[in-house]
Amino acid sequence: MGRVTARIPAPTTLEGDVVHLEPLTREVLLELRDAIGVPEVFAAGYGGGPAALDASDEGWMAWAERAYPWHALPFAIRLRQGGRLVGTTSLADLDAATEQCHLGWTAYAPDVWGTAVNPEAKLLVLGHAFAHGFGRVRIQADAANARSRAAIVRLGATFEGVLRRMRQDAEGTWRDVAVHSILVDEWPAVRDALVDRVRTARRP
Repeated sequence: MGRVTARIPAPTTLEGDVVHLEPLTREVLLELRDAIGVPEVFAAGYGGGPAALDASDEGWMAWAERAYPWHALPFAIRLRQGGRLVGTTSLADLDAATEQCHLGWTAYAPDVWGTAVNPEAKLLVLGHAFAHGFGRVRIQADAANARSRAAIVRLGATFEGVLRRMRQDAEGTWRDVAVHSILVDEWPAVRDALVDRVRTARRP
C-alpha cells in the first residue's frame, strides 16, 4: 500500500479576489437564509427540494442543522466588495486514507448566478483540497438538475455515472444522483481554466 499524503484541513478562511470563504457558523444562518432561502434555489432539488424550504426563522434553523455537514468543512461565501453573504459550499466525506473527499452542499443567491462567484469559490475550495494531499474530489448533483450538472462539467469534472435511487427528497420521492470527479493529475488544467473564467467574468 502506498504512503497516504492527505491531511484533514482545519477550519480556515480562503481568500479570493471576488469572494472570501469563511467557516459557516450557526450565527450567520439567517443571513444565509436571506441569500438562498428562495424557491429558485430549491426548485431543482437543493436541500431536499421545494417541499424542504421553510423560510421562517425557526424552520430555516432546523433545516440547516440537518442539511449541512457541521462535522466537516462547511463554508459561507461572501463578496469581497461589501461583505454580503451570497452562498455556501462544503468539503465533507474527508477520507485521508483513500485521499478522497466530496465538494457539495453548494448554493448561491440567484443574482450571482453566472458571475465570477462560483468559479472562484470552486477554485479556492478545490485548491484547498488538493493542497492537503487529496487525490480525488467528488462533485455530484441530482440527476434531474440539468443546470447544476452542466455547471459541474464546465468546471472540468469528469462524469462517472448515475447512482440510482440514492437519496430521498422532502416529499419522500427517491432521487438519482449524477456523480463527477476531479483527480489531482487533472487539477492544473482545471485550475487554469477556472482562473481564466474568473478573469473573463470580471471584465467590464
